[in-house]
Amino acid sequence: MSAPEFSRLVKLDRLPAAPITLTANDDECRRLAGRFALPSLARLEAVLTLTAEGEVIEARGRLWASFEQSCALAGNPFPNALDEPLALRFVPALALLAEDEEHEFGADEPDEIEYSGNAIDLGEAVAQSFGLAIDPYATGPDAETARKEAGLGEGSGSGAFAALAALKPPKP
Repeated sequence: MSAPEFSRLVKLDRLPAAPITLTANDDECRRLAGRFALPSLARLEAVLTLTAEGEVIEARGRLWASFEQSCALAGNPFPNALDEPLALRFVPALALLAEDEEHEFGADEPDEIEYSGNAIDLGEAVAQSFGLAIDPYATGPDAETARKEAGLGEGSGSGAFAALAALKPPKP
């Protein structure tokens, strides 16, 4: 397994009281763009406040990113940005194995990330959160042109419902 593109280790015995700012440098942005199949990533930054409750570490804050991504319809790159809240909960790896019951997470609950050892990798957690926040179906300014050229969405005579309507017997 290769090293993470954006690694920022924080020792558990030295959790900072002040918020931590994580900023990816140019090389890290380039490598993360490759990981997430983006034409480019100009900015990835997060500010997180850490709190400990026993061995569980919570990280809450915000993530910002500026990047280009390929339009889901036209395929050409277009500029995009993210400004997302972050809520992460680092738990010891064995703690998740000990839980016998299923738990359904609510939208406002932090994402749980296992850790082992004496440090957590906040950079990798931010990178994963960024990857999950990217809309894989985002469309750029040329999407409507591509949609028309492909004949998609033109009137009621196209699409899945039009195909189903064609199977319906005519009214007498």
